[in-house]
Amino acid sequence: MKQPKRVTIYDIAKKLNLNPSSVSRALNNGGNVSIATKQLILKTAEEMNYKVNSVAANLRTGNNQTIGVIVPHINQNFFSNVIAGIEEVTYQKGYSLVICQSNESAEREIKCVDTLTNQHVSCIIISVSADFKDSSHLENIQKQGIPLIQFDRVADELDTMKVLNDNESAAMEAVSHMIAQGYKRIALLEGPQNLNIFRQRKAGYLKAMKKHNLPVIPELIMENAWTKELGATATRTLLKLAEPPDAIFASTSDFAALGALEVATEMNIQVPQQLGICGYSNESFGTIANPSITTIDQHSILMGKTIAQLYFNEPDSGISISENQIVSIRPELIIRNSTLK
Repeated sequence: MKQPKRVTIYDIAKKLNLNPSSVSRALNNGGNVSIATKQLILKTAEEMNYKVNSVAANLRTGNNQTIGVIVPHINQNFFSNVIAGIEEVTYQKGYSLVICQSNESAEREIKCVDTLTNQHVSCIIISVSADFKDSSHLENIQKQGIPLIQFDRVADELDTMKVLNDNESAAMEAVSHMIAQGYKRIALLEGPQNLNIFRQRKAGYLKAMKKHNLPVIPELIMENAWTKELGATATRTLLKLAEPPDAIFASTSDFAALGALEVATEMNIQVPQQLGICGYSNESFGTIANPSITTIDQHSILMGKTIAQLYFNEPDSGISISENQIVSIRPELIIRNSTLK
């Protein structure tokens, strides 16, 4: 089916036999147009279903009340909640969001950045992809004078506003909780170590083990186990060891924890009696899993609100901003049945 042509000011001008500049002035409340002519132009524009080209208008005025957001996944609870928090603040300010998904691809992330800069958005907010390699495309945002705010997964070397979680402390608390429950051989499902968040969570795991005088066993640390499928594969490997773990900290996500839980169920291993499982990010399915999954809530809606408030330079009084423009939000350990031995 052929799409109808978009009505322009030139179409209105042609129909009324007027100069396009006169039509433009009437539609934009400009001067030098009689009241009668203005009323005729407005009536005709409505009849022809004319819509303002906001992109073109923003280019003329230099005022684009649109903010671009780039996330790895839109359908994950953490990222969707961050977007909801951003939108709650931006809507009140009369701003709109353009949301792009990198799908964990650096190539797609670069294309998202190009799309948003070409639209002359007022600000770009980003959490980088797992495939992130270098920050040259982010540096280009700054070179074009567009404010850049990073959150969660960030390029540490870039001097931008950043909103982060205290991942290291949260991971340390989660592992310490499992140790307190009597687990001793605690495995780690870790994510790509090129990303700041997964390095920090691994550091928290190592600190907790050291603090409680438990050995760090290399074969219990599984690399890049950060999806449900990869978490399941890693868990099968771990549970087939001569000395399998008695607990798994899925520091990457609740999806990896769910993969671990499903494998344990398949192998008739009782959770939490024989195997404790802790996830990360507080996905909605965690409460309905059997058993329910212990996790870490990153306060994602608060993170989103904080990001937007930083852009408008109106942070809440309770928010502490460091000298290098970094805000750290403390996550919360949520203890459920999967680790209550």
